[in-house]
Amino acid sequence: MAKALVETKGLKKHFPVNSGAFGRGKGRIRAVDGVDLAVMERETFALVGESGCGKTTLGRLLLHLEEPTAGEILFDGKNLPELDRRRMRSLRRDMQIVFQDPYASLDPRMRVGDIVGEPILTHLKTLTRMERKERVRELLDIVGMDGDAAMKYPHQFSGGQRQRIGIARALALQPRFIVCDEAVSALDVSIQAQILNLLQDLQERFSLTLLFITHDLSVVRHLADRIGVMFLGRCVETGSTREIFESSLHPYTKLLLSAVPIPDPHKRDRTKTPITGDIPGPTDIPTGCRFHPRCPYAKNLCRAEDPPLRTIGERTVACHFPLSS
Repeated sequence: MAKALVETKGLKKHFPVNSGAFGRGKGRIRAVDGVDLAVMERETFALVGESGCGKTTLGRLLLHLEEPTAGEILFDGKNLPELDRRRMRSLRRDMQIVFQDPYASLDPRMRVGDIVGEPILTHLKTLTRMERKERVRELLDIVGMDGDAAMKYPHQFSGGQRQRIGIARALALQPRFIVCDEAVSALDVSIQAQILNLLQDLQERFSLTLLFITHDLSVVRHLADRIGVMFLGRCVETGSTREIFESSLHPYTKLLLSAVPIPDPHKRDRTKTPITGDIPGPTDIPTGCRFHPRCPYAKNLCRAEDPPLRTIGERTVACHFPLSS
């Protein structure tokens, strides 16, 4: 039975909001607000939700690139906020990230070989220069790039090729866990498919654990093993990809799925339920269930009490009245 490689317990990240000439406190942005989550070893876990729901902040917290306000971040049983700098540095080799924008994530003044080889130079100091160069060429070949690319600069490549370079850099230290933060959202649809197929092949080849962050459910349907749905800093539902798509429990998940385009005109027979209303501001989260102002199924209890995250079978949902329980 698979064990959790990455796990959070009551994880929170609040950012202060200052205003006025003297920077007096105006409130807090509750970007991540009490998330309990487990990502199993060697699985692809997709984190989905609308822009601004806290997905990227949660991903950065899992890599300990942000300091949490409260809660635990467990990586292979170790609570990352409690580790000193030396122990955290040694764990950095096991966790990497692929950024959203392939045009901004690569230093334009560095050659590709130096970009991919920088983590090796930092963490594997015993390797000789020739061994590093050979390792860089091997990594570029793994992601489908010509070895001669090592001598070129990022501006000489397309967006899809740059993202392959970013993936090669993430693989340089043979990590166990990679966060892909909207890794295909800036690419053309045809290139998206190539990158998704590459990630799937790499996940199987190197037994990687992937956290795939996206706002597009259709992108992860054939990639993810499990899906977590976020809304306003909370994870409101988790489950297997099949369960999420076939019998989602949370009204927000149901509404997200109804908005996914269907390319086949013969299958466009479902009834779409639009998500009405505006998303509440992260500094002014409503009382009770934070989705109730936009929920077509909301009742008085939803307006009064915040639903806890509860387990139903092998799934979790934060809803007083789950749709298919």
